[in-house]
Formats: sequence, structure tokens, C-alpha cells
Amino acid sequence: MIENLLEPLVAERFRTDGKYRTGHIRVINPLPGRRVLGVHIPEMRKLARTLAAREDAPELISGFEAAAACEKQSGRSAAGALAQEELLVWGMMINAMKTSDRLAMLRDFVPHIDNWAVCDTFVPGAKWFSRVDGAWDILCGYFASDREFEVRFAVIMSMCHFLDLKWLPRIFYQFDGLDFTSIRSDYTSLRQARFEGGVEKVMASGRGVAPGDSPYYVRMGVAWFLATALAKFPDDTRAYLRHSRLPEDVLRLYARKARESFRTRSISPF
Repeated sequence: MIENLLEPLVAERFRTDGKYRTGHIRVINPLPGRRVLGVHIPEMRKLARTLAAREDAPELISGFEAAAACEKQSGRSAAGALAQEELLVWGMMINAMKTSDRLAMLRDFVPHIDNWAVCDTFVPGAKWFSRVDGAWDILCGYFASDREFEVRFAVIMSMCHFLDLKWLPRIFYQFDGLDFTSIRSDYTSLRQARFEGGVEKVMASGRGVAPGDSPYYVRMGVAWFLATALAKFPDDTRAYLRHSRLPEDVLRLYARKARESFRTRSISPF
């Protein structure tokens, strides 16, 4: 798609420093087959703004959609599959474009989010979404999804753009309705990977490996939301947690996040 535009922007250290390159990829933890080129976020944002201002921007978005659809059939390692940075620029372009078609573009984009970095880079820039008629109802549809990063999209969108007293009870209601056992993930836990014969064997099958129980990135997203809510609305958050239906591991992740944050390390999480 736009790899020729991204290639000159690759960070020199990513090209020359193997240890840095490995660490960069490890933080993203992309699924096997998802190429990482090594372009930094500010450079991608500049490129996305430039592309979004072009007359052929809608055609570029359609090209991303077509490439992603083909990738679903052929796999992330197939020729023509999108690189990590192409996914990121796709999302950034949607946020930068001033068009009534953005909601349709978002609906086409979200199913192709397949790691936390794409989700968490796209969502903060999607301030426009909360102003869309029926935005909350749309978000509830993603909360009800059985796909890991569609649910994480709903969680992080709630944290970035709906975290106030008006919406807090509705968000907590959605959390209590999450069935973590029915959310499908392409990642398996490190513990399960060892049981299945090792990390390499699991990754060779096309799955990723995450530190905690599946769906790890939903569990961690909810924990992050709760730690952020604790900083803004400690009494309301603790009141919810006294009767929440969240799994114990999510509560442990939340408590850890709360202890690690300078905003909440002096506030009791429960």
C-alpha cells in the first residue's frame, strides 16, 4: 500500500541497533506475520495528515480496506499484507479526515485492529466519535463483540472519551456484562504456551503469546480504565468494585496499575 512512503521514515536506530529493534517489536507484541517497519508515531501522524488532505484520500482508505480484506483470507505474512505502520496510518487518516463518511470508515477499520498499539494509538485521536449520533449505542455493540480487540476498542474509547459521571454507571454495567471466557483471542497466555510445547511452537501456528490469561488485552484494558477512573472518581470506582462481577485476575491487574500510577499510588484501590 504505502510502504514506499514509510520506508524513508524508518528510524535510523531501528535499522542499525538490533537490541533496540527487538525491544521495539517486543513492546508492540504484534501477531506472527505482522511486519513492523520501525517508524515513530510523530512521523506517521505527519504522513497521515498529508495523505488525509489529498483528493484521493477516500481511495487510499478503500485501498487499505481491500488489502485488509485480502489479508484475512491469505494471512498476515502473505504478499501485500499490511505492515503495522500501515494499519496505524490508516487509523490516523480516518481521524484526520473531515468527512461524513468517517463513521463508516471506522466500522470498516475496527475489525482489523489486531494488537494493543493500533487500538491505543487510534482511539485517543477519535474525539469526533463521541459527537456522532448514537455513539454510545455503537460502542455497546463493540462491548458485546466476541473479538478481543473490538472489545478493547470499546473499553479504551470509554476511557478516553466517555469517562465522566454521566457515563460511568453505564460503563460499569458493560464491564459486568463481559464474558471473558467467550471473547476470542489470537493470543494465548505464556503459561498455556508452555503447556502446548513452548512459545515458538504456538507462534508458528500463527498465534501470539501474552503475559496473562486470555483475552489478556481486554483484561488489561479494563484494569487500566479502572485505575484511571480511580484517579478521577475514587469513591464511585470503589463503590462499584465492592459488588462488581469482574474476575479476580482483572482486579489484581487493576490494583497493580493503581499502585504503579503516580496519580493513585496514595489512594486505596478498594
